[in-house]
Amino acid sequence: MVIVGGGPGGYEAALTAARHGAATVLIEERGLGGAAVLTDVVPSKTLIATADVLDQVAGSPQLGIRDADTGAAPTGQTLDVDLAAVNRRVKDLAAAQSADIRASLTEAGVELVDGRGRLDGPDRVEVLDAAGERLGQHEADVILLAVGARPRELESAPCDGERILNWTQLYELDRLPEHLIVVGSGVTGAEFASAYRALGSEVTLVSSRQKVLPGTDADAADVLEGAFARRGVTVRSRSRAETARRTDDGVVVTLTSGEEITGSHVLMALGGIPWTADLGLWTAGVRVRDSGHIETDRVSRTSVRGIYAAGDCTGVYPLASVAAMQGRIAMHHALGDAVSPLISTQVSSAIFTSPEIAVVGVSEEDVLSGEAAGEVLVLGLDTNPRAKMQGITEGFVKLIVRPGSHTVIGAVVVAPRASELILPYTLAVAHRLTAEQVAGTFTVYPSLTGSLAEVARRQVLDSQE
Repeated sequence: MVIVGGGPGGYEAALTAARHGAATVLIEERGLGGAAVLTDVVPSKTLIATADVLDQVAGSPQLGIRDADTGAAPTGQTLDVDLAAVNRRVKDLAAAQSADIRASLTEAGVELVDGRGRLDGPDRVEVLDAAGERLGQHEADVILLAVGARPRELESAPCDGERILNWTQLYELDRLPEHLIVVGSGVTGAEFASAYRALGSEVTLVSSRQKVLPGTDADAADVLEGAFARRGVTVRSRSRAETARRTDDGVVVTLTSGEEITGSHVLMALGGIPWTADLGLWTAGVRVRDSGHIETDRVSRTSVRGIYAAGDCTGVYPLASVAAMQGRIAMHHALGDAVSPLISTQVSSAIFTSPEIAVVGVSEEDVLSGEAAGEVLVLGLDTNPRAKMQGITEGFVKLIVRPGSHTVIGAVVVAPRASELILPYTLAVAHRLTAEQVAGTFTVYPSLTGSLAEVARRQVLDSQE
């Protein structure tokens, strides 16, 4: 097995293949763990963890907490954030996670090769150095491509790593931006807008859509927009950035309307581009979409026998969990094991804003459009006793079941730690549990999970009326 790329898709595939006795080579040029560990998921969620602490402090007055010396209510804005220290911790944790991955791969017997892998036909991979010089070649029975993606940038706003930034460059800042302009209201833009506002920056979010988080549950997007308004995030809806330029002490973002927004820094959060342009795909006949993503089926096969692909370069879902599953599925399939294909409706995902948003399965939009038959019930967290104790005022649980059988087919959770709370519903979707089974499951009292069962009980009662 020759694996190109050491992100979640690549290293999980390598571990799977090696532990099943296959001679496995993993080629990686930018560091084990890939973008997910080094510049994306691990760093951003570590930064958000710091922001969460400040967000909790901002809500502490209603819990009766006062400053011991002044008697004043503490807020997130009264605390000083040492961004240099925060970013040192971010990078240290990323490096530690990368080291842990290296140790696991070495222990499993994976041969690690530093360099850039490129196809040289359907059964060979050549290794190049940073200058493009050939270092060697590996023959392969099976090849997995897991090369990930890079941040998309505007030609009229090239990122310089100082004032005009992509999401991989934020962690080099040693001072908190006074005014961060975030261009793009998808997951990345929303997460950083939420985090930097909690850290104390003034934040303006430029969104080309009417709502933030296009494609996400509409009710969840409404809750987040309300949270943004309450926290002081300025959202510029139906606005599109045309250019960004540096000034002596900041940046100016020009919208397509001609209006200019002045800030100290700008984050370009415009999605990703797959690292496939110089992968040698044409030499092997691997088909790609117009977007540059590699075409794959549900067991990660490409158009060429013996070549598989996983992760962001496939465009299936830009999620580390999906990349890892694609990589494992590919290796099991290549080794001849019985394998369950990737089922998109069983994929859960989360947006790490404040509050968090987590979803799984069929959406309410699918039901409203007639794409899926379902019944939808929503329960706000305002009646949950644990939410009251913790001062939680935003959020809800949404359950979607199949008519008649009441099989759980989808769910949305908007709450602190929604990324953890979604798991029972993910299990319900994957194992075709009914609302009755969810309702009959014991939950801790008091807990936010109580609302997961309560909305199922209400669904059952509604259906009996």
